[in-house]
Amino acid sequence: MDLHFGDSKPTDDERAAVDALLGPPESSWEGAGRSGADLRWARGGRAARDRRDLLLPGLHAINDRVGWISDGALDYLCRRLTVPPAEAYGVATFYAMFSVKSRPATVLHVCTDLACAAAGAPELCAGIEARLGPGSGVAVRRSPCLGLCERAPAALAIRAGDPVRTAVSAPATVERAVLAASAPDSAPEEPPAALAVPQAGQDGLRLLHRVGVVDPASLDDYRAHGGCTALRRAFELGPAGIIREVTDSGLVGRGGAAFPTGRKWQATASQPDHPHYLVCNADESEPGTFKDRVLMEGDPYALVEAMTIAGYATGAHKGYLYLRGEYPRALRRLEHAIAQARARGLLGDDVLGQGYAFDIEIRRGAGAYICGEETALFNSVEGYRGEPRSKPPFPVEKGLFGKPTVENNVETLVNVLPILTMGAPAYAAIGTGRSTGPKLFCVSGSVERPGVYELPFGATLGDLLTLAGVREGLRAVLLGGAAGGFVRADELDIPLTFEGTREAGTTLGSGVVMAFDDSVPLPRLLLRIAEFFRDESCGQCVPCRVGTVRQEEALHRIVERTGADAAGDIALLREVGRAMRDASICGLGQTAWNAVESAIDRLGAYE
Repeated sequence: MDLHFGDSKPTDDERAAVDALLGPPESSWEGAGRSGADLRWARGGRAARDRRDLLLPGLHAINDRVGWISDGALDYLCRRLTVPPAEAYGVATFYAMFSVKSRPATVLHVCTDLACAAAGAPELCAGIEARLGPGSGVAVRRSPCLGLCERAPAALAIRAGDPVRTAVSAPATVERAVLAASAPDSAPEEPPAALAVPQAGQDGLRLLHRVGVVDPASLDDYRAHGGCTALRRAFELGPAGIIREVTDSGLVGRGGAAFPTGRKWQATASQPDHPHYLVCNADESEPGTFKDRVLMEGDPYALVEAMTIAGYATGAHKGYLYLRGEYPRALRRLEHAIAQARARGLLGDDVLGQGYAFDIEIRRGAGAYICGEETALFNSVEGYRGEPRSKPPFPVEKGLFGKPTVENNVETLVNVLPILTMGAPAYAAIGTGRSTGPKLFCVSGSVERPGVYELPFGATLGDLLTLAGVREGLRAVLLGGAAGGFVRADELDIPLTFEGTREAGTTLGSGVVMAFDDSVPLPRLLLRIAEFFRDESCGQCVPCRVGTVRQEEALHRIVERTGADAAGDIALLREVGRAMRDASICGLGQTAWNAVESAIDRLGAYE
């Protein structure tokens, strides 16, 4: 491997940030006492290359300490890991939360995505930018969805240092956002996660029954409210018994693809190649989605327990929790929960004295919607750009580090707990024959009580919006987020099941339900969706890389009325949308046209 380094040197802070993660350097090549050393070759290069997966944590360490990633810092990290700087630069520039250009230590991310846009984000951004000018020491960044849609509009302040400090302002005003950026330690504390659950404390909840009831920091409180019961039953059943229960329950993935969970677990468990890995996808970046955040903040031990069960069932001894970089409170809660679980024998070399070893490692994302795609997530963990892989081989055969891997999102895993405690037949009796169990829905927009709702599959869209208190003047509802589709205000009898939404010509997706009244300018909303997909495309395949740009350009012409023929632009949109759907490598490009198409065909958006 040919490594070309520049002449830039890391600062003391940058070097300390890397060394805190990797330990002190052991050779002159790595930066330990360079005086008179021969640096023409790397010592221990093979061992260092085995740590390539620490590239993303290393970039986080530098960015958290200093606020940006300089050439000297990048070179030092690359020496420590024997990674070509050109490759590491490609990784660093892939993520929206990193910067390779000098910027202030404090960055204020202001959400401009769908729910926040409808709640006045453009005016909020203008006011913040007017107050925090170039000399304020704060960089203001217009951000995609921060996962705080129930409290829109939202802002997240991050101040680099040791330690890094964060402050959330939601619902944000100019004054609150400026306070969060200028004095994050003095900003008001976030409201408890239970406030995002209007049903908190109600009887009959299966997934949300502990949110707002237990202390999320207390393992004893968790156990007093039924925690660890499912794990003990799992050890009684054994791996094959767990998989049989999950299969018989009818559980399918809750991230949008709806693949049968039991089949995925069985396919991974039966692979002869070892080791096996478990990956929890907690990178929910779909605009309008925040259910996983609420689960992690309000009931973190449930996820630890569910991951342990999934690892035991599939023969995995290591689990990776890939967590959104924009979720600082969820990170703190999970770090604490994992540490407590280790200390109390729920993780480690001998879980509950059963002779099974399992541990969990958190890996933070850094702002890339595409990393919600499972193979892009694997590349991100391994220290590469988060670009999707071609399939086959499928992850159950060759996934993370080329080994058999089972990947599920937070909601899917947490569903395993009631399956084991109540039994597969009782679980399958909830919902409908083809969509079993409870489902979490993220409701935001023009409703009185936005938040996460738990309903059995089969409830209608109207039932859900009645619970949330839909406002007068409802014009449209977006199901499934930016990758989903719009339905009209007279279509509220659609059953909220995978098959019901398909028959209605839309999608359930991950459970996003965004209501928009007639005060929201629909053409501008569609343009924001197009801008989102243009920004979030990884650029690997031509249909998506070019198509998302062409889609945005056409919508700009229609919205700004600079095109001579709107009908011609709509025809172009259809042609580009078909090309993206048919030829894109992954779901991002394949679904980038869905919302715009549904708005044109169902809502008459440009008539």
